[in-house]
Parts: sequence; structure tokens; C-alpha cells
Amino acid sequence: MKKLVLLFAAAAMAVSVSAQTVTESKTFDNFYIGVNGGVMTKTTNHSWLNNLNSNAGLRIGRWFTPVFGLAAESNVYFNDHNAYPSKTKVRYMNTSLIGTVNLSNWFAGYKGQPRTFEVIPVYGLGWAHSFGTTDNWNALTSKAGIDFAVNFGADKAWQFYVEPSMNWALNGDGYEGVAYNINKSGFQLNAGFIYKFKNSNGSHNFTIAQLRDQSEIDGLNSQINNLRNDLNNKDSQLSAKDKQIKDLQNALDECNKKPKYVKPATATNLQPTVLFQQGKSNVEKSQMPNIELIAQYMKNHPEANVEIKGYASPEGPKELNQKLSEKRAEAVKNVLVKKYKIAANRLTTKGMGATDKLFKQVEFNRVSTFNDNSAAE
Repeated sequence: MKKLVLLFAAAAMAVSVSAQTVTESKTFDNFYIGVNGGVMTKTTNHSWLNNLNSNAGLRIGRWFTPVFGLAAESNVYFNDHNAYPSKTKVRYMNTSLIGTVNLSNWFAGYKGQPRTFEVIPVYGLGWAHSFGTTDNWNALTSKAGIDFAVNFGADKAWQFYVEPSMNWALNGDGYEGVAYNINKSGFQLNAGFIYKFKNSNGSHNFTIAQLRDQSEIDGLNSQINNLRNDLNNKDSQLSAKDKQIKDLQNALDECNKKPKYVKPATATNLQPTVLFQQGKSNVEKSQMPNIELIAQYMKNHPEANVEIKGYASPEGPKELNQKLSEKRAEAVKNVLVKKYKIAANRLTTKGMGATDKLFKQVEFNRVSTFNDNSAAE
């Protein structure tokens, strides 16, 4: 019992150590299945080589850490050479729950892959039942052995092992006291193959956890805090920019509400003038070259819009002079439209009445002038 307590204490230590180095396993990770077979003979009062009995078994287990595991194993023992012959081919069957401890990983550490060669002690308790005898018996059993294992294959998913072990019938034929009695034991030598199922991590074995030391964690936390502070500063800057944009928009809206400035139109005076006889509004032939110059100008400048202003000299009544000035402007327009084919909508006329301000010589004020209102825009 003392040995059993020590074994479980060691296993508990292994669990605590390995749990810090490997990734967390899910419920159905690290399971395996295996078959084994070999020979067994009574330990004492018996000729080993002349009384070997063959056996075959099945083992299903799980590693909880790279060091500690549990397995259920069941073996049938055949009636080859036995001091107590059976009427059946199978002499008896033994089913056990065994603990497994990987000493290689315990003492040398687990590096992320199983070693090629490993040493794995096994120990467990079981139940045996005999067949083909007058009084079939049931017995409490125990097994202690060592697996000398070789891992192989892709990702070392396979394992071959040779296992020498001692097997006890703790209460003899089922009615004796429970004890580890060498006279109620047998020596067994088996060999077996194991296949490890694929885990959720994609491997058939444990993988190493990527641990970070506290200084690295502190450094990452510091970076996160700095980024948060930068983000808060950026938020403040964005708020200030938003306020500036809002103020500018308000100022723009106020400007849009004010009347728009319209640049006063200025006219470009065109040099040619058309002179008229006193009291007359008809255009004389001598003045046609001047009108032709204006027509040519408008053809060269299709965007031009010309205002024709008519004037009269101061002689005569004011009302008469006003009408006369209007007729003189219209007369020039008609020549431009009819003779020179200038579009009427490009020409405007205005009677300016009597004036003596255009020219010092009075008769020169009986005139029509031209202004290009579009040239200065």
C-alpha cells in the first residue's frame, strides 16, 4: 500500500509539472488503442520454459499529461501448459485498470515530441475469471511491469513496446486473504503495438504551450495603454477639428445670406462714330465705312454685344432732340442688321437727347456712338 501511495504522489507531481508546459487537451484528446500478446508462467515451483502459456490482449488508454495516464487492459490466457487443465481453450481472462508513468518525460522533460525510446512503468488492479473448470473462480489481481517503448511513424503516432511484468492473484483462487504473495504470482513477457489517435491540435501527441514571461506581458500591456492614450488624444484633436469646421460652416452660411457683389458693368467705347446732318436721322453714304468697321468688329468678336447711343446738338426743343437721338440710334442699328447681317439681339439702342459735351465743335455732337458692353466683363 505504501508503494501505491508513493506512485500516486509521484503521478500528481508529474501532472502539476507537465500541465505548465503543454497545451490544454480536450476531452477526447490523447487516447490510444493497442493489442498485445506474449507468454506467462508461474513464478515459483514451476519450470518456466516448459510451462509457458500464451495470452493475447487489448489495451485502451489515455494520457492526461506527457507523464501520467490510465488504461483499461483485458487479456485472455490460453490452456497451453497448465497444472490445472481446463476444458476450454481459454483458461481464464484478466481485466485491469492500470496507471502509466512515462519516466523519460518525467526526468528529462517533454520537448514537444515523444522520444524514440521511452521507459514507462505500469501498475494496476484487476479482476480475473476462470473458464472450463469444475469450480470457476474469480480473483482480485494486480499487475506491475515496465514498457520499453519505441515510437515511430509519421508524427510518432505508432508505438511498439516490450513489457515484462509480474501478475498476482491477490486472494489466490478467490477465497484466500488479499496479499502480494510470490507463490500466487506469474511472470509475463508481452509485446504490443499502440496507435495514438489524432488530437484536436492536429498532432497525435501533446504540443508545447507558447508561454510568455511576465516582463513581456507587462511590455505588451504598456504598448496597449500607450495606444489607448494616443487614441484619446486623437479623439480630442478630432473634436477640436469638428468644432473648427462647424464654425467655418456657420461663417460661410452667414456670408451666403448677404447680397452677392455684382461688378458694375463698364463699357468699352468703340472709336468709329456716325455723323448726321442737322435735324436728320438718315445715314449718309459717307458714314457707311464707319458702320462697316463696327460690323467687322462684331463678326470678329461673336461674343460682343454693342450698345448704340444716339445724340443731338443743343439747337431745338428738348423733346424733339430726344426723339431725334433715338431715331439716329435705330437708323444705325437697321443698317447693321439689314446690310451687314448682324443679329438684332446683339444690338441695343438708346437715345441720349441733346448734348454739347461729346465734342467741342457743336455739329460733331449730332452723332451715334458705339459701346461694347461685354468687352469689359
